[in-house]
Amino acid sequence: MEEVELILFDLGGVLINIDYQATEKAFIAIGVTDFHEKYTQFQQNELFNQFETGQISAQHFINKLLPFTQKGSSPNEVVHAWNAMIGEFSQEKIDLLIRLSKEKRIALLSNTNELHMIQVMRAWENACAIPFESLFEQVFLSHEIHQRKPDVQTFEWVCNQLNISPSQVLFIDDNPQHIEGANAAGLKTHFYKDPKDFYALFS
Repeated sequence: MEEVELILFDLGGVLINIDYQATEKAFIAIGVTDFHEKYTQFQQNELFNQFETGQISAQHFINKLLPFTQKGSSPNEVVHAWNAMIGEFSQEKIDLLIRLSKEKRIALLSNTNELHMIQVMRAWENACAIPFESLFEQVFLSHEIHQRKPDVQTFEWVCNQLNISPSQVLFIDDNPQHIEGANAAGLKTHFYKDPKDFYALFS
């Protein structure tokens, strides 16, 4: 930590709880029986990639998924199923972010999309009165910056935006592909698996 000038956090699975199976079950309930083939945490098809990098709108995304659902399914049911994976922020994580925001440079880099971020912000506002983005020096969301992890160029671009050398950044993520991309770009990394190991970084 002594050599680290800035901590770059992932969002889903690190700061907020994520349950991918909840979304799969919700889509199965509205007739999308092969959802696990269309989307998993580590392998996405082009529709999800386009949505995650802001190339298509939320309405376009919903309209593309609707034909795979059972007859009579509504756009709202698709949104509900898609957002089912978004969990809550633990108080421990909230307290940690508030403390770190006063002690160190922190930023956020997330592969996400317009619909998920609406749900994430609801979860944050239900748990904390402090504006979420105010805790970070910068927040980089894939659908807004039109690039995503694990591309090495994404990490290089983010470091450039933060005016910092990659070697001075600690990147924390729960996806091994993203860790590999960050390592290739020269960032220090922590692969989030065990919350105890995560909290030990800041003790």
